[in-house]
Amino acid sequence: MSIKRYGTVQTGAGGKPLPFARAVEADGWLYVSGQVAMENGEIIEGNIVAQTHKTIANIIAILEEAGYGLEHVVRCGVWLDDPRDFWSFNAVYQSYFGEHPPARACVQSSMMVDCKVEIDCVAYKPKQG
Repeated sequence: MSIKRYGTVQTGAGGKPLPFARAVEADGWLYVSGQVAMENGEIIEGNIVAQTHKTIANIIAILEEAGYGLEHVVRCGVWLDDPRDFWSFNAVYQSYFGEHPPARACVQSSMMVDCKVEIDCVAYKPKQG
């Protein structure tokens, strides 16, 4: 089994290096690290709706880089800063996953950066050949 890492040289807020890969692929499984509404090393401004769209866009970009899509996502983990954002978050989330959502856990948590939401995921796509 081979292991491939994506985005091992990346920076976060303030240009600080991040000590983890954006994603790791092993035997058809893709593990995407927690994503936030970050653009050019900074968290975007905006409410939970704007931040959820940006966070999922970041996930989609990583999935596509590795040759996967949202249809391959089998599980998501979600952390919300404010539990009152739950229903607004769900509306945006559902617009991406539609009728075939992955398994999911969603909890309220203090965040390590000044964001409203963080999402990680696991995707699976059988290897060709």
